[in-house]
Amino acid sequence: MKKIIFSLGLLYFLLTSALIAQEKLPFYEIPAAPESYTSANVMGRLVDGLGFRYYWATEGLTEKDLGYVPRGADARSVRETLEHLHGLATTISTTIEGKAMERPRKPTPESFAEMRAETLLLLKKASDTLKDEQQPDLAALPIKFKRGDQVSEFPFWNLINGPIADAIYHAGQIVVFRRGAGNPIDPTVNVFIGKRMGQ
Repeated sequence: MKKIIFSLGLLYFLLTSALIAQEKLPFYEIPAAPESYTSANVMGRLVDGLGFRYYWATEGLTEKDLGYVPRGADARSVRETLEHLHGLATTISTTIEGKAMERPRKPTPESFAEMRAETLLLLKKASDTLKDEQQPDLAALPIKFKRGDQVSEFPFWNLINGPIADAIYHAGQIVVFRRGAGNPIDPTVNVFIGKRMGQ
Protein backbone atom coordinates (compact mmCIF):
# COMPACT_ATOMS: atom_id res chain seq x y z
CA MET A 1 0.00 0.00 0.00
CA LYS A 2 2.82 2.42 0.91
CA LYS A 3 4.47 1.67 -2.44
CA ILE A 4 1.25 2.50 -4.28
CA ILE A 5 0.83 5.78 -2.39
CA PHE A 6 4.49 6.66 -3.03
CA SER A 7 4.11 5.80 -6.74
CA LEU A 8 0.97 7.91 -7.04
CA GLY A 9 2.70 10.78 -5.25
CA LEU A 10 5.70 10.52 -7.56
CA LEU A 11 3.44 10.38 -10.62
CA TYR A 12 1.55 13.49 -9.42
CA PHE A 13 4.86 15.33 -8.86
CA LEU A 14 6.16 14.41 -12.33
CA LEU A 15 2.90 15.39 -14.06
CA THR A 16 2.73 18.69 -12.16
CA SER A 17 6.36 19.46 -13.00
CA ALA A 18 5.72 18.68 -16.68
CA LEU A 19 2.67 20.96 -16.75
CA ILE A 20 4.59 23.80 -15.09
CA ALA A 21 7.45 23.35 -17.57
CA GLN A 22 5.00 23.47 -20.50
CA GLU A 23 3.35 26.65 -19.25
CA LYS A 24 4.98 29.45 -21.20
CA LEU A 25 5.76 32.56 -19.23
CA PRO A 26 5.60 35.95 -20.95
CA PHE A 27 8.61 37.84 -22.31
CA TYR A 28 10.57 34.90 -23.70
CA GLU A 29 10.63 37.30 -26.64
CA ILE A 30 9.58 40.95 -26.84
CA PRO A 31 6.07 41.10 -28.36
CA ALA A 32 5.51 42.69 -31.75
CA ALA A 33 5.68 46.48 -31.63
CA PRO A 34 2.44 48.48 -31.76
CA GLU A 35 1.60 50.02 -35.14
CA SER A 36 1.37 53.55 -33.79
CA TYR A 37 3.35 55.71 -31.40
CA THR A 38 1.23 56.93 -28.51
CA SER A 39 2.34 57.78 -25.00
CA ALA A 40 0.67 54.62 -23.67
CA ASN A 41 2.18 52.41 -26.42
CA VAL A 42 5.64 53.80 -25.73
CA MET A 43 5.23 53.06 -22.02
CA GLY A 44 3.97 49.57 -22.86
CA ARG A 45 7.05 48.94 -24.98
CA LEU A 46 9.27 50.15 -22.12
CA VAL A 47 7.60 47.59 -19.83
CA ASP A 48 8.12 44.92 -22.54
CA GLY A 49 11.85 45.71 -22.55
CA LEU A 50 11.92 45.36 -18.76
CA GLY A 51 9.99 42.08 -18.93
CA PHE A 52 12.37 40.62 -21.53
CA ARG A 53 15.43 41.60 -19.51
CA TYR A 54 13.89 40.21 -16.32
CA TYR A 55 12.92 36.93 -18.03
CA TRP A 56 16.45 36.22 -19.20
CA ALA A 57 18.18 37.62 -16.12
CA THR A 58 16.23 35.08 -14.03
CA GLU A 59 16.07 32.12 -16.43
CA GLY A 60 18.00 29.14 -15.06
CA LEU A 61 18.94 30.64 -11.69
CA THR A 62 19.97 28.02 -9.14
CA GLU A 63 19.68 27.97 -5.35
CA LYS A 64 23.38 28.83 -5.22
CA ASP A 65 22.76 31.87 -7.44
CA LEU A 66 19.87 33.05 -5.28
CA GLY A 67 22.13 33.31 -2.23
CA TYR A 68 24.95 35.06 -4.09
CA VAL A 69 26.31 38.38 -2.81
CA PRO A 70 29.57 39.82 -4.25
CA ARG A 71 32.44 39.25 -1.82
CA GLY A 72 33.01 42.25 0.42
CA ALA A 73 29.91 44.08 -0.88
CA ASP A 74 27.25 45.55 1.34
CA ALA A 75 24.47 44.51 -1.02
CA ARG A 76 21.28 42.50 -1.25
CA SER A 77 21.54 38.86 -2.30
CA VAL A 78 20.10 37.83 -5.66
CA ARG A 79 17.01 36.49 -3.84
CA GLU A 80 16.53 39.76 -1.92
CA THR A 81 16.94 41.74 -5.14
CA LEU A 82 14.30 39.57 -6.82
CA GLU A 83 11.93 40.21 -3.92
CA HIS A 84 12.48 43.95 -4.44
CA LEU A 85 11.82 43.53 -8.18
CA HIS A 86 8.57 41.73 -7.37
CA GLY A 87 7.54 44.74 -5.28
CA LEU A 88 8.42 47.12 -8.12
CA ALA A 89 6.42 45.05 -10.62
CA THR A 90 3.47 45.12 -8.21
CA THR A 91 3.70 48.92 -7.98
CA ILE A 92 3.91 49.26 -11.78
CA SER A 93 0.92 46.98 -12.41
CA THR A 94 -1.20 48.42 -9.59
CA THR A 95 -0.60 52.00 -10.76
CA ILE A 96 -1.46 51.21 -14.37
CA GLU A 97 -4.68 49.57 -13.14
CA GLY A 98 -5.50 52.88 -11.46
CA LYS A 99 -5.37 51.43 -7.95
CA ALA A 100 -3.50 52.41 -4.79
CA MET A 101 -0.61 50.41 -3.36
CA GLU A 102 -1.67 49.15 0.06
CA ARG A 103 0.95 49.38 2.81
CA PRO A 104 2.12 47.05 4.17
CA ARG A 105 1.93 45.06 0.95
CA LYS A 106 1.24 41.34 0.73
CA PRO A 107 4.22 39.00 1.25
CA THR A 108 6.37 37.92 -1.68
CA PRO A 109 5.88 34.24 -2.67
CA GLU A 110 8.32 31.90 -0.90
CA SER A 111 9.05 29.84 -4.01
CA PHE A 112 11.46 31.42 -6.50
CA ALA A 113 9.53 29.87 -9.43
CA GLU A 114 6.26 31.33 -8.16
CA MET A 115 7.82 34.75 -7.48
CA ARG A 116 9.39 34.82 -10.96
CA ALA A 117 6.14 33.82 -12.67
CA GLU A 118 4.12 36.35 -10.68
CA THR A 119 6.60 39.15 -11.50
CA LEU A 120 6.46 38.38 -15.22
CA LEU A 121 2.66 38.16 -15.20
CA LEU A 122 2.36 41.50 -13.38
CA LEU A 123 4.57 43.14 -16.03
CA LYS A 124 2.56 41.49 -18.83
CA LYS A 125 -0.69 42.75 -17.33
CA ALA A 126 0.73 46.29 -17.15
CA SER A 127 1.97 46.13 -20.74
CA ASP A 128 -1.35 44.77 -22.06
CA THR A 129 -3.31 47.49 -20.24
CA LEU A 130 -1.08 50.21 -21.66
CA LYS A 131 -1.37 48.87 -25.21
CA ASP A 132 -5.09 48.11 -25.07
CA GLU A 133 -7.36 49.69 -27.71
CA GLN A 134 -8.84 51.95 -25.04
CA GLN A 135 -5.50 53.27 -23.90
CA PRO A 136 -5.33 54.86 -20.47
CA ASP A 137 -4.67 58.55 -20.02
CA LEU A 138 -1.30 58.51 -18.25
CA ALA A 139 -1.97 61.86 -16.59
CA ALA A 140 -4.92 60.19 -14.84
CA LEU A 141 -2.74 57.39 -13.41
CA PRO A 142 -0.85 58.76 -10.41
CA ILE A 143 1.10 56.45 -8.12
CA LYS A 144 -0.86 56.18 -4.89
CA PHE A 145 0.37 54.67 -1.64
CA LYS A 146 -2.24 53.90 1.01
CA ARG A 147 -1.45 53.19 4.64
CA GLY A 148 -4.60 53.05 6.75
CA ASP A 149 -6.53 56.25 6.02
CA GLN A 150 -3.44 58.08 4.72
CA VAL A 151 -2.96 58.28 0.93
CA SER A 152 0.08 59.86 -0.72
CA GLU A 153 -0.05 60.54 -4.45
CA PHE A 154 2.61 61.27 -7.10
CA PRO A 155 2.24 61.95 -10.85
CA PHE A 156 2.81 59.23 -13.46
CA TRP A 157 6.24 60.74 -14.18
CA ASN A 158 7.41 59.28 -10.89
CA LEU A 159 6.45 55.78 -12.05
CA ILE A 160 8.91 56.19 -14.93
CA ASN A 161 11.91 57.56 -13.02
CA GLY A 162 11.02 55.52 -9.91
CA PRO A 163 9.80 51.89 -10.12
CA ILE A 164 10.30 51.32 -13.87
CA ALA A 165 13.84 52.72 -14.05
CA ASP A 166 14.69 51.03 -10.75
CA ALA A 167 13.44 47.66 -12.02
CA ILE A 168 15.57 47.92 -15.19
CA TYR A 169 18.56 48.80 -13.00
CA HIS A 170 18.02 45.79 -10.73
CA ALA A 171 17.45 43.39 -13.64
CA GLY A 172 20.94 44.39 -14.82
CA GLN A 173 22.23 43.82 -11.30
CA ILE A 174 20.94 40.22 -11.42
CA VAL A 175 22.81 39.71 -14.72
CA VAL A 176 26.07 40.90 -13.13
CA PHE A 177 25.57 38.93 -9.91
CA ARG A 178 24.82 35.64 -11.66
CA ARG A 179 27.90 36.11 -13.83
CA GLY A 180 29.90 36.54 -10.61
CA ALA A 181 28.31 33.35 -9.28
CA GLY A 182 29.54 31.47 -12.37
CA ASN A 183 26.17 31.18 -14.13
CA PRO A 184 26.01 33.88 -16.85
CA ILE A 185 22.85 34.43 -18.89
CA ASP A 186 22.35 32.70 -22.23
CA PRO A 187 24.81 34.42 -24.62
CA THR A 188 22.34 34.13 -27.52
CA VAL A 189 19.90 36.59 -25.88
CA ASN A 190 19.83 39.85 -27.84
CA VAL A 191 18.18 42.70 -25.89
CA PHE A 192 18.30 45.01 -28.92
CA ILE A 193 16.34 42.63 -31.17
CA GLY A 194 14.30 41.24 -28.27
CA LYS A 195 14.85 37.52 -28.88
CA ARG A 196 17.40 34.73 -28.74
CA MET A 197 19.52 34.68 -31.88
CA GLY A 198 19.89 31.62 -34.07
CA GLN A 199 16.29 30.47 -33.61
